[in-house]
Amino acid sequence: MKLRPLRDQVLVRRFESETTTSGGIVLPGKAEKTNRGEVVAAGAGRIDNNGNLIELAVKVGDKVVFGGYHSDSNTIKIDGVEHVLMSESDILAVIEAE
Repeated sequence: MKLRPLRDQVLVRRFESETTTSGGIVLPGKAEKTNRGEVVAAGAGRIDNNGNLIELAVKVGDKVVFGGYHSDSNTIKIDGVEHVLMSESDILAVIEAE
């Protein structure tokens, strides 16, 4: 399945949650969902009050940190991989390589 987000919507493939700490301790039970992922699709942008298109600040391939609670209605499984459909304003930062 392919999705094409509309307007300022972004489709993010959520990264797998860590089940082991940096010290090697295995975390018991189900780990919480991570708030990091990679942008796999993005809409064209939003229209301002004057009818001008404002392009998104993120692009496909960007690794991002997103905030807020995303309900199950915004979570989509594509080929068994969890994705989250969100507004660009839910993205807090782009992770840049060092």
